[in-house]
Amino acid sequence: MSLQLGQIAPDFTQDSTEGPIHFHEWLGNSWGVLFSHPKNFTPVCTTELGEVARLKPEWEKRNVKVLGLSVDPLDSHEKWSADIAETQGQALNFPLLADADKKVALLYGMIHPDADAAVTVRSVFIVDPNKKIRLTLTYPPSAGRNFEEILRVIDSLQLTDKEKVSTPVNWKKGDEVIIVPAVSDEDAKARFPQGFKTLKPYLRLVKLEDGEKKDKPAA
Repeated sequence: MSLQLGQIAPDFTQDSTEGPIHFHEWLGNSWGVLFSHPKNFTPVCTTELGEVARLKPEWEKRNVKVLGLSVDPLDSHEKWSADIAETQGQALNFPLLADADKKVALLYGMIHPDADAAVTVRSVFIVDPNKKIRLTLTYPPSAGRNFEEILRVIDSLQLTDKEKVSTPVNWKKGDEVIIVPAVSDEDAKARFPQGFKTLKPYLRLVKLEDGEKKDKPAA
């Protein structure tokens, strides 16, 4: 049975390049990104891991912990880490699970037999501080992930958890957002004193003020 949005992310304990990871305990009060790789010493994965390491300041800014996974053993991870640092100019600075027994890969449905029963697909799970799954993505082994998109979604999730808004197509942090239909016009005027645009009764756009964190009564 596949994991679905809103479910509690399954807990697990597994070895990693930074010692044993007890997932829920390791995550603590942070957001988490768990992402898998088909296997070690593959070209696309090498570029991805270097980029995730390079983005460390962006993860930290958003209170996000990142956790990679491959079904190869720990000694192979250590050798691969050296290749990543050499070719990408960035050493790993986050744990990489050594899921040689495929315990986590099977728990999270990362192995698709019709694709290749021997390797994991490129899965991504965003998990919030309540340990709930908030996003799932599955890429084919041949396509590298866009981690700017993953950061964009985290920005959207964190914003919409605080505000009565949703984010429109191609939204980026700082763009206009949509006032959710459950908020009446009267409540919207109180909640967003800077004003908003009504394109349709169900489509109202507002530009949030920088650092805006309101504590208005819920609609």
